[in-house]
Amino acid sequence: MQHILVYSDSLSWGIVPTTRRRLPFEQRWPGAMETALCAAGRRVRVIEDCLNGRRTVWDDPFKPGRNGLAGLAQRIEIHSPLALVILMLGTNDFQSMHAHNAWHASHGILALVHAIRTAPIEPGMPVPPILVIAPPAIQTPKGPIAPKFEGGDRKCAGLAAAYRQACEEAGCHFFDAGGVITSSKVDGVHLDLDQHLALADAVSGVVETLLA
Repeated sequence: MQHILVYSDSLSWGIVPTTRRRLPFEQRWPGAMETALCAAGRRVRVIEDCLNGRRTVWDDPFKPGRNGLAGLAQRIEIHSPLALVILMLGTNDFQSMHAHNAWHASHGILALVHAIRTAPIEPGMPVPPILVIAPPAIQTPKGPIAPKFEGGDRKCAGLAAAYRQACEEAGCHFFDAGGVITSSKVDGVHLDLDQHLALADAVSGVVETLLA
């Protein structure tokens, strides 16, 4: 059995846009990916560590625990041995209380990669490979979250290119989610159900190759 850790935010947690509800496991892209991989003959378990509002390396001034760097090394220690770690973060770096751009988020990703690779895992356990997924671009924020993400559609410009360059520098695997899905038509930020399933279909093919 190979274990895959998905370390992400509400886009992977499966929040239903404009609500506080959550999609069931088999409809969230990590769960749908596990189903696809198992159907392809892979014995895998996907571990979801997805927190609403999680940034790459910054704190939320209103809610504690949203800094993705805090405790990451211990999560790697807890769940090892891991066959793969998938990072899909960055969207919340562009909330209205932050002045960050794509360069800042990409360097946040590099800090997370370093934390994973230097985690205090047990001797003899492998340092897991890392797949960085660039989330789809924020569209014009709508609904209750519009004030929280005001300006995010401008600040996130160039995110996929910045992540790709960071992954080349760090020797990580990279996937651009924006090449296969878009952010929600409902709120402009999260993922609608059909986009979860499309992302799972695309990423499962990439992951199957990496596990091989």
